Amino acid sequence: MPSLIRSLLKNRYLIPAGLVAVVAVIGLASFGSGAGGASNGATSSAPTAATNPIGRITHGLGSVPNVNFNGGVALPQPVGSPNYLGGRKNSGGPNSSIRIYRHQNGHKSLVAYGNSSIIYKTPPASYIKPGAALFAQNCAVCHGPAAEGTSIAPNLIGVGPATVDFWVSTGRMPATSTAQVEATRKPPRLNKLQSLEVAAFVNSLDPAVPFVPYVNLKGANLSKGASLFALNCAACHTITGAGDALAFDTFAPSLRAASPQQVAEAIRTGPANMPRFTGNLSDSQVRDVVAYVTKKIQHPSNPGGAALGGVGPVAEGFIALLIGVGGLVLIAFWIGDRA
Repeated sequence: MPSLIRSLLKNRYLIPAGLVAVVAVIGLASFGSGAGGASNGATSSAPTAATNPIGRITHGLGSVPNVNFNGGVALPQPVGSPNYLGGRKNSGGPNSSIRIYRHQNGHKSLVAYGNSSIIYKTPPASYIKPGAALFAQNCAVCHGPAAEGTSIAPNLIGVGPATVDFWVSTGRMPATSTAQVEATRKPPRLNKLQSLEVAAFVNSLDPAVPFVPYVNLKGANLSKGASLFALNCAACHTITGAGDALAFDTFAPSLRAASPQQVAEAIRTGPANMPRFTGNLSDSQVRDVVAYVTKKIQHPSNPGGAALGGVGPVAEGFIALLIGVGGLVLIAFWIGDRA
């Protein structure tokens, strides 16, 4: 055995070949895990109609009035919000084809709005009390007992239930450290129902929109979704949705663990560095983007062969250098040994 090892070491091209193999294994392992490490391995799934704690969601002008919305939070009339009041019809705000109100004790409160593409619903009033307890246990130490904000966390008054639900359901909140420049996605501490309860409590302090979106993916146009994603999202999230680093230690996260609801919430609320696309994208366009992200980006077909982690030209360039340049080096060593 020692003599075999010595004979192998004498073949100079075997050493660089081994180095190339090691680099290949490390590189492919890195690409295989995906460049969008912002997801931190978290997984998520959209609630189905059967498990949705708010009640079965139906779409279409004929069926929506029959949905049981279980009450709602009282909103001023007209609906007030620092986020979005009107604007173009069916573009994320109450100026929608469908508006459903709850009448109680002479008071009129908006509980849902939207259209056949997306229905936006406020969490029911019954969620406020358990949400207050969850907020006190998990959020008040940073955001204050009445969500008024502190020196280490922002004011949550008037942000709308969709904003709160996004941050809590994706595990970004409660944060692991207040020193983070940008909160990363991690396995959520609270389940979906609890996230909505916290959202209901925060929204009860100063009711606002956007409400929590429920996306109807039936009839979505994937081609239009791809074009809209390339135009509005790919610059930060990359064309493959793997995520990328931005300036000042911030980043655009991977989209591979986001549920349809979370994608729609992000588009409508603009978390962290992301711009808010409420008013400039219609609900139909948002549905197309959500469908493209959750179908094509999260489940690529890869007709060209190995996906290489789905991170685009970076992985392809690595393979080209590894096989092309590395192969030429090995051939040069082999020719040298023969000479």
